[in-house]
Amino acid sequence: MKYEMKNATLLLLFFFLTFSGKAAITTSKKANNCSAYLFVYFTGNNGDEESVRYAISDDGYNYKALNNNKPVINSKTISSTGGVRDPHILRGEDGKTFYMVLTDMVAANGWSSNRAMILLKSTDLINWKSSVVNIQKKYKGQEDLLRVWAPQTIYDKKAGKYMVYWSMKYGENPDVIYYAYANKNFTDIEGAPKSLFIPQNKLSCIDGDIIYKDGLYHLFYKTEGHGNGIKKATTSSLTSGKWTESSDYKQQTKESVEGSGIFKLINSDKYILMYDVYMKGKYQFTESTDLDHFKVIDNNISMNFHPRHGTIIPITKKEKDALIAKWGITESKQSNPIIPGFHADPEVLYSHKTGKYYIYPTTDGVPGWGGHSFNVFSSTNLKDWKDEGTIIDVKTDQVKWADGNAWAPCIEEKLIGGKYKYFFYFSANSKEANRKQIGVATSDSPTGPFTDFGHPIVTTSPVGKGQQIDVDVFTDPKSGKSYLYWGNGYMAVAELNDDMTSLKEGTTKVLTPQGGTLENYAFREASYVFYRNGLYYFLWSVDDTGSPNYHVAYGTSTSPTGPIEVAKDPIVLIQDAKNEIYGPAHNSILNIPGSDEWYIVYHRINKNYLNKESGPGYHREVCIDRLMFNEDGTIKRVIPTN
Repeated sequence: MKYEMKNATLLLLFFFLTFSGKAAITTSKKANNCSAYLFVYFTGNNGDEESVRYAISDDGYNYKALNNNKPVINSKTISSTGGVRDPHILRGEDGKTFYMVLTDMVAANGWSSNRAMILLKSTDLINWKSSVVNIQKKYKGQEDLLRVWAPQTIYDKKAGKYMVYWSMKYGENPDVIYYAYANKNFTDIEGAPKSLFIPQNKLSCIDGDIIYKDGLYHLFYKTEGHGNGIKKATTSSLTSGKWTESSDYKQQTKESVEGSGIFKLINSDKYILMYDVYMKGKYQFTESTDLDHFKVIDNNISMNFHPRHGTIIPITKKEKDALIAKWGITESKQSNPIIPGFHADPEVLYSHKTGKYYIYPTTDGVPGWGGHSFNVFSSTNLKDWKDEGTIIDVKTDQVKWADGNAWAPCIEEKLIGGKYKYFFYFSANSKEANRKQIGVATSDSPTGPFTDFGHPIVTTSPVGKGQQIDVDVFTDPKSGKSYLYWGNGYMAVAELNDDMTSLKEGTTKVLTPQGGTLENYAFREASYVFYRNGLYYFLWSVDDTGSPNYHVAYGTSTSPTGPIEVAKDPIVLIQDAKNEIYGPAHNSILNIPGSDEWYIVYHRINKNYLNKESGPGYHREVCIDRLMFNEDGTIKRVIPTN
């Protein structure tokens, strides 16, 4: 047993099943009546995030969580560790029985801490019978078994049984995908696990997902430790050991991915391959008709939740209605974060040209704040945001003077000569000076294309220290003049010339709010200016961007160039540790045109990235909340929401 499961060379030599007839997967009458989709997923690495959750969709593209995105199965009652991950669900051949398999694991115990998986069976998707299968306890010779990951199930027509397949790792050997058949009651596996698939290079493979099409089984899997992407292999017989491997990666992103899942759209020839872009905290959906060539369709996808490694199956209207009756559907509403993945330093704009809202953030989730591109997101309702793509990449010839660290942008819409023009300001690392400087790019559209001005417009600090970052532009509604604000450790302002691409000589001024502490208003960075009822409001961020205490303070002035009078109660927005909201700051402000309705758009630290090991300060996410005022014009403290 131990020899068979551990020797990577001999694992490829196992028995063939002899039979006649062509392999086929039957489709039940119940499956043919499907009109909706069920998404089964988990959400993270802490507490009840390692639990099974449900979401539904009518079209396979737009999903809404059930049960307010709370667990639908209690992990502690079905697992040996207290947590479950990587749920895979399958409709049985009879059309009315469902099978789910899970990783029995709590991430906090370590990535090589689990030895078991969980088998579940249901006839209604609501009530489940479960069993734990601990490989180390079930079989002899398993002393150096390190992990049992991401099980899945498929019906093997040749064997007439349900096959469970998963990856395991022994000692220093690579992860290998194994299989065993489930017993009749789906409460255990039978016989000794055997290798299902080992890549030709004999390196690790995990997160296998199999779909049948045109006489072939298509296995999508993640390479681990050697390229880290999603590849595909095919076979006509699951247990033959004869696989044809594709050389290319199937994911359509350069980011790290895992947990791929593939499903076919109802009454369509299209297949959806989705995967967890786990370092960015988001999911990507791609589409194909041949299972070889995939295109990104993220702009067609919406979810009011943030899933991790899950699967999607078609369901009937009756099944969908029963699930909604049991748990209730979570309708789209304002929820934070508003943009999937890691982003920071959000700049918000309402475009009079398009009538839409736009957010321009720093691309985050990159070690050492090393992002080099800016994307823009659009919305018509401040709830549903569409990624319009990259508008600036400072590591390309688009910005010849810079080579990285694309940080904290802002944008200004100006009506010039009867036409709207857009000026996008940003900081980046100067190749020549090897320090942060501020540049500008222009466009006739809020989504680009943008053309860089060719050189930075702010190159030095007016106080002789601090970085030239965190730019903001404000156009005074009283005078029509536009002002540029920037600084780290100081707040500087200068009037912009009419061309909006240069500073008016002799207008640079330092107006840093003086005093304060890290508990209230000591100025750090991220100036933002807006005008309301005769007052100019100056907002800024306090403490370090990696600190849970990072927060927003404010003061007011009767002039866009100061002096600034710090408010008596200066804190606008600060952490709420009780609700796991940390470091909410670096904001911009939105006024709904024609109203006195205001919003603050800001970033916060993802709660799973608060320690030094996980990189505090560059795993941030964008949020929005109402900004309200007292009768005397002072700002009411914002209560950050989830």
